[in-house]
Amino acid sequence: MEQGWVVVLLLARFSVALENTEALKASHRCMEDTNTFLWDLNQETPKQYAVLTIKESQPLVIPILACVCVCVLSVYDAFGKMGSNVEGGNANQPGLLQQCRSAHGPAFSGQYCQVFLRQGPVQYFVGLCVPDSCGEEEVQTLVLNGKLQFGVTSLVPPLPPILVNESTQELIMTHCLPNNIAPGASDITCVLVCCVMVAVPLAATLFTAVRQRQRNKEVSLMAESSTGLHLYGSLKTNGSSSGESTNNVSAETTINSSNLANHCLQAFSLQMTTQGILSTTSSVPGGGYSSLNGIRVLSLLWIICGHSAQFPVINNLDNYKNWRTTAEHNPLLVLSISGPVFLAVDTFLLLGGLLSARSLLGSIDKAEHKLSPGLLAHYLFKRIKRIQPLHLFIMCLTIGLTSLVQWGPYWFPFINTLMDCNTYWWANLLLISNLLQVHEICIPWTWYLSLDFQCYTTTPLLVYLYRINTGMFAVVAGGLLLMTTLASAIVTAVSQLPVFQPSTLTYENYVLSYYVKPYTRYGPFLIGILMGIYLSTRKKQLLKHKWQAAVGWSCCLSLMAALMGLAYILKETPTHPSVPHALYQGLHRTLWAVAVTWIILACEDGYGGFIKTLLSLGFWVPLSNISFACYLTHPVFIILYIGLQETPIHYTNINFMYMFLGHLVLTLVVGYVFTVLVEKPYLLLKWGST
Repeated sequence: MEQGWVVVLLLARFSVALENTEALKASHRCMEDTNTFLWDLNQETPKQYAVLTIKESQPLVIPILACVCVCVLSVYDAFGKMGSNVEGGNANQPGLLQQCRSAHGPAFSGQYCQVFLRQGPVQYFVGLCVPDSCGEEEVQTLVLNGKLQFGVTSLVPPLPPILVNESTQELIMTHCLPNNIAPGASDITCVLVCCVMVAVPLAATLFTAVRQRQRNKEVSLMAESSTGLHLYGSLKTNGSSSGESTNNVSAETTINSSNLANHCLQAFSLQMTTQGILSTTSSVPGGGYSSLNGIRVLSLLWIICGHSAQFPVINNLDNYKNWRTTAEHNPLLVLSISGPVFLAVDTFLLLGGLLSARSLLGSIDKAEHKLSPGLLAHYLFKRIKRIQPLHLFIMCLTIGLTSLVQWGPYWFPFINTLMDCNTYWWANLLLISNLLQVHEICIPWTWYLSLDFQCYTTTPLLVYLYRINTGMFAVVAGGLLLMTTLASAIVTAVSQLPVFQPSTLTYENYVLSYYVKPYTRYGPFLIGILMGIYLSTRKKQLLKHKWQAAVGWSCCLSLMAALMGLAYILKETPTHPSVPHALYQGLHRTLWAVAVTWIILACEDGYGGFIKTLLSLGFWVPLSNISFACYLTHPVFIILYIGLQETPIHYTNINFMYMFLGHLVLTLVVGYVFTVLVEKPYLLLKWGST
């Protein structure tokens, strides 16, 4: 995704020619303050007393003119100016936001604004420091009419002809960052929702601790007053022996509790939710599949690494072209480039399909082999309960943060054009956000949850067909696989989509038409369903000889390497419908899922070797337990880091490595907190338990 693609979105909505001076007139107050600033700025001799340092022993008596001059110097110094390496991508001129805001004159204060410009093929913004009496439209008028001048030099000068052939600037839009935060009603509501969702578990924890302490005292008093040796062991507390540990709240006690309030209280308490999170025993329901924990966590790390590199690339690298050149030619950076990094998402889809099929088949077996409407409703409700509480919490948290944080100059083009939560929050609630336009998705990275749930709803149909007629099941599954392959290929050919590094003009179309749609991404999930049905119903293992394993591993690793390599070969965006690009786009996600499926199968059949040992390490289990919270949380930290930057980020491998490690550590810590406070309590709730 190229540095200027966000500005392209802005251009479609706000474009206006620089020569068009029929704009709104600036107000008298704005013009008066601006003229005062420009008059002081254009004085021939700077006033020396304006820059003198005031010692603590000196009286704080400063002429008004000195204040004005200090303000003038601060305002001028805060204006964006051209830096080095424009050819390498450092075209933005952010200026100094905090210095602008700290400038105070006798009649006005500094206000930081951005003017977004296009000059030939180059799109960039310039930071302006103008009086706070001017609104966005008035600032645009000042720029269009050429009022911001330092002598005969414009304070918004065009890039020099030696760097850009086109000398005419086209003004896209103007945006001013508010000096004070002003959250709206929806923002305050979201903050309150987050506070309540965090306060309830904390209150439940405190209440449970107090109650346990009281029970301990009662048991101690009764034990001391008893003369029988076995009286302590015969005492009952909520139907359980008092000889059992009263320091831990067991899941069995919770489920068997006849008091709904007591059940909810225990489900939300940290005494319950923290149990097992840091355990190193397998977290896969029903046991087995020990390799899934390692696969899940490694895929998550791959995604976090990719996002840590991709998000800064969107708009605030000062050497974007250098980064792109390096990424396109250095296979060692395969974890951070756009094309192959997305395959980690297909691994998640594969695991989702596998576990959904296994879960449903297990529920059918427990229900005496009947797939009833009630069982189907329970199956879907269980999934909603699994993802929606934390999903909605992260949505509210992100909305609240956007209104309570004073963002830097790179925030607005990065997220304001990508996220419309006030209008489209309901799409997240209904899990259909991936069906919207790319710039309408509230919390863009949650599109995966909508896609996953939509795929999840197809599992009952395929399982039902498998149970009544395997021949019909094979036809339907094969037809679905063929349709998703053809859909991906046709969309890629017709829209001339890239497969490697989405470029400026194709990124929006890539996401809108292909990347987030269920009909183009269903292949890996379907492979997962087929694998889940096979592993759950097979009578004997498939692999029986070492030569079979050797052939399988050779094909698997060769296929993965080929998929990675072809991404580099097909890295150029096609200018016409391309058969190679269409074939690759249509097949590579499904083939990747097939390769990962082999790894799971080989590990289950005992032919995984050191790879199974690595993927089955107990180290992965606690990380896998918090992986869902980590996936939803890590973009928040990346956005905070980028949005608070006042200067561009410089790409070097060491800088990006430290960004990744910093984001990872924060994500793991907060992911654990959100897992025990928000995600797990709702999983522990058992409706209708007695």
